This record gives sequence, structure tokens and C-alpha cells, in this order.
Amino acid sequence: MVSSSNPLRDPRDRRLPRIAGPSGLVIFGVTGDLSRKKLMPAIYDLANRGLLPPGFSLVGFARRDWENEDFAQVVHDAVKEHARTPFREEVWQQLAEGFRFVPGVFDDDEAFIQLKATIEELDKARGTGGNFAFYLSVPPKFFPTVVQQLKKHGLSHGQGDSWRRAVIEKPFGHDLKSAQDLNQVVHEVFRPSDVFRIDHYLGKETVQNILALRFANTMFEPIWNRSYVDHVQITMAEDIGIGGRAGYYDGIGAARDVIQNHLLQLLALTAMEEPASFDASSLVTEKLKALRAVKLPKDLGKHTVRAQYASGWQGGEEVHGYLEEEGIDPHSKTDTYAAIKLEIDNRRWAGVPFYLRTGKRLGRRVTEIAVVFQRAPHSPFDATDTQELGQNALVIRVQPDEGVTIRFGSKVPGTSMEIRDVTMDFQYGESFTESSPEAYERLLLDVLLGEANLFPRHEEVEQSWRILDPIEEYWDQHGKPEQYTSGTWGPKAADEMLARDGRSWRRP
Repeated sequence: MVSSSNPLRDPRDRRLPRIAGPSGLVIFGVTGDLSRKKLMPAIYDLANRGLLPPGFSLVGFARRDWENEDFAQVVHDAVKEHARTPFREEVWQQLAEGFRFVPGVFDDDEAFIQLKATIEELDKARGTGGNFAFYLSVPPKFFPTVVQQLKKHGLSHGQGDSWRRAVIEKPFGHDLKSAQDLNQVVHEVFRPSDVFRIDHYLGKETVQNILALRFANTMFEPIWNRSYVDHVQITMAEDIGIGGRAGYYDGIGAARDVIQNHLLQLLALTAMEEPASFDASSLVTEKLKALRAVKLPKDLGKHTVRAQYASGWQGGEEVHGYLEEEGIDPHSKTDTYAAIKLEIDNRRWAGVPFYLRTGKRLGRRVTEIAVVFQRAPHSPFDATDTQELGQNALVIRVQPDEGVTIRFGSKVPGTSMEIRDVTMDFQYGESFTESSPEAYERLLLDVLLGEANLFPRHEEVEQSWRILDPIEEYWDQHGKPEQYTSGTWGPKAADEMLARDGRSWRRP
């Protein structure tokens, strides 16, 4: 077999990024929002940046009576509206030649026979080499049907050296038991190393920067522990309500939707020990150690809070409360806000609380990790000199204006010794000329390259449910969610939860 590596390419040359080899992507549920707003534009942006192979192919599968041309038009419109990079006709033309559409429902054998024929045709016409990733952009209840169909029709394994991979969107179950069942179904068909669970947060530059910040710099790691850190706050706030997602959201709620995956992943990256190397298995090993060391508070009533947004004003307009949203049961106990206190029972973090919070209809859209340091053990200054002084903090902003802020005390110019908090800011947009790729660009390219660093493994998913399940069970049996006014920063109970510990939430 002839080697496909380029003899003119020097592996030390960092100017050329990694480029996917011959391959194609099949999207199930290609008519959904995710596909239109994220996946199709990401595929175009990758092609535009020259990171996809010339014969790259995209197959859409959905219950629509479309021809290939209709599908191409849908992709064209999605790209025009949502792509990050400028639209170029020649890139579009080459890409569009590889578009195919297969109509059908998931339990329709005829449709899967046609899908297999389409893949074989693309192998010949476009040189995809039999390498295909199957993207399940469908509700979780359809996962088992789709993967069983792929197995039944001989699509889940390639011939010879070619690969087949499955890409699964969250939620990965709604508790530990359902996650384990789901993993079992998928692993009966695909090897664990060929299953890519998408958590789009892990594709964001700033999330990967947590590791760079900690392990490539000597100034942070020595103080990244219980001797210097007072507590850590991880926040993901949204300023929107549930929109048209009542059917999905009711019964799931903020904790299952965000804490179980995004926030616990951010906690693991913030708390983990240095991995032996930056490959997938070393990263998973260290993240799992951190997640396994997570300890729930003894009194869940005092150290967890759930709430629902009530009507209020946001962005200059009056908005409905959660219980008044269309399609929501007026007696629903689903949380739209959740805050929990966790500890990590190991040498590095013993006694340092990690506060996680997420919510809809909060003050603004922001995701950040704040590492708040202890106050100076002795201060030679008068109390009046330092009354404006808070605690040092290192804040990693994941979105929207990605970057890092360091907060520290500085003398105010003048004749008296007055000390006040100042901040030092690093922003991606100002320090680098290249704009950050969309998370889905990075993740789709990694799927095609077979690089699993940024994808949670099934052990991590199950461990996260082990942490959240007891909290959800407690909430189920005790009372109902508190109400908070839309546009504020959440319920009073959340402020009280931190006040009991002598702390307060950051205002992002």
C-alpha cells in the first residue's frame, strides 16, 4: 500500500494546519436547527480554509421529499446566513459536487439500502476511500434505531483500512442508568474509540486555553491549589428563555442540560492534575480522577438551589415567566436555574469549594471560570486604606468576549496610601490577528482526523451523572423551585447559599 503522507511536508512546519484525509460525513436529522446553523456552515468554513480533502462528501438523511439539488440549496442558504468566513463561489462549487440526499425514516430499510449505495457511489466518484462519519443530530430516543440500522446494513464498519465513526450530540441520557444503556447500545455497534460525543464547549479556544494557561506557564501552577485558592466559581448564564424548546426542555432542566456536561467538564479541566501528554487517553485519565474525587455536600438543602424565571423586563421588553411559556405545564417543577456547591476530595483541593451555577433569563449571556484567591495573610495597611480592595482573582472568559482577566490590588495615584482593585485583560480578538474558529469547525475536523482529545469518553459522562443524580433525586422529593425575576442574576436562595460560607457571587 502506498503511503499517503506528503514527502514535501515537514512535521515541524506549524504554518500548515492539519488537513483531513479522504472522507465524508452523513448527517441524520439534517433538517434541524443544529445542522442548519452550526454543522453546514462549519463544513463550508473548513472547506474555505482548505482543511477538507478535495473529494469531501456530505450526505443528508431526513424525512423530506428532496432531490440532491434541493439539499444543495438548503446548505447554500444556511452557509450564506451563518458561515464565519466569506462566501467564495469556487469553494462552494467544489463542495456542492459532493452533496447527496437520502429521503427516509430511521426504521426504513429501503432508505438505508439507498444510503449504502450512495456511500459506495461517492467512494467511486469522489474518492472518499470508504471513510465516513455518521452524525446523529437527532433526539436521543432515535439513537438505538439509527445505530442498529447502520449495523444491520453493513455501514458501521469500513472495508480494509477505511474507518467508520459515530458522532453523538448531547444529552447522553437523562440519568446514570439511561446513559449506561445508551453507551451499551452504541458500543455494541461502534468501538468506544470510534464514538465521538460532542460537547461544543470543549471545542472553544478558551476552554483549551485553560490547559495552556496552567501547564505552559510557571506563574500560575504553583498557586493553583488549596494553599492559595479560596474558592472557584463556574458560571454559564444565558439571557434568553427556552424559546421554542418546551418539548425538549421541560422535564430536563438547567442542571441536566448544562451542569452535567459543560460545567462538570470545565470543573475537571480546572481541577485536574497535569496529564502525562496531551493525547486523549492521558487527558481522560486526569479528568476522571478529578471527577471521581468530587464530593457532594452533606446538606443538599443548604448547598444546592434550583429556581424558575418569572416574568420581568429583559433587553427593554417584557417577557413571560417559565410557567407561562407555551407548551409548559403550569405546575412544572423543571429548573431553569441551578446552583450547586461541590468539593474535590484530594490533596490539591481539599476544603476548597467549587460553586457551579447556570440559568436562563439572567443578567447577560456569559460563561466564565473564576479562580478566587485567599486574602493576604497579613496586611501592613490600615483598614481604611484597603476598604476598596477585594480578593485577587483569575477569570477565564469562555464566551462571549473570550479572554483572561486578572484582578489585583494597586495603589490609587495621590498622596495617601489608598489601594483599590484593578484588572489586567487579555482578549483573543486583540492579541491574535486570526479569529477563533467556531467550536464545531474544530470538532468536526477532529472527528475526520480521528483525534479524540476534546470529546468526553463514556466513563466521564457516567461519572458526571453519578455526581448529579443524588441532587436531582433530592430536588424531586423536596419542595419546588423558587422564582426569580427575568433579567436579574437569579434567586435570593443562591445569594444566601454563598453568604452562609462568607462569600458572594461574582457579577460577570
